[in-house]
Amino acid sequence: MRALTPWRPFTELSTLHGEIDDLFTRMFGEEERRWTRPFEGNLPAIDSFMKDGEIVVRADLPGIDPKEVELAVEGDRLTIKGERKMVREGDGHLYREVRYGRFERTIRLPAGVDADSVKASYHDGVLEVTMKAPKGLTPKKVPITVH
Repeated sequence: MRALTPWRPFTELSTLHGEIDDLFTRMFGEEERRWTRPFEGNLPAIDSFMKDGEIVVRADLPGIDPKEVELAVEGDRLTIKGERKMVREGDGHLYREVRYGRFERTIRLPAGVDADSVKASYHDGVLEVTMKAPKGLTPKKVPITVH
């Protein structure tokens, strides 16, 4: 007997999207699948955390010249822009997972961040951006009551 489950139309759309992706993969190969999702996988991975009264944001940018990276703070937004340029080597690619091209990543910052306190450094393919945390942003530990 089939269990009663609520109808979720977006689940069906997600399934349809997956089927279309599979169709493109069968027709054009895995390499061309990125055309169906042009921005997926081209954004740098980002970590952010608090450390010693500062907000720290780290972005993975391996193989990208830091001189070619733009960093901007506007209000409560930090934007990282750049481009991973492809260098042709050999007679062609046998397999490629690395994404090339322009990227832009914007993350929201807590209100009250002082743009003048922002500093950036680049080491081993990781861009690290630090800034003073606004007053009152320190995390508060909340005790858990077990019943």
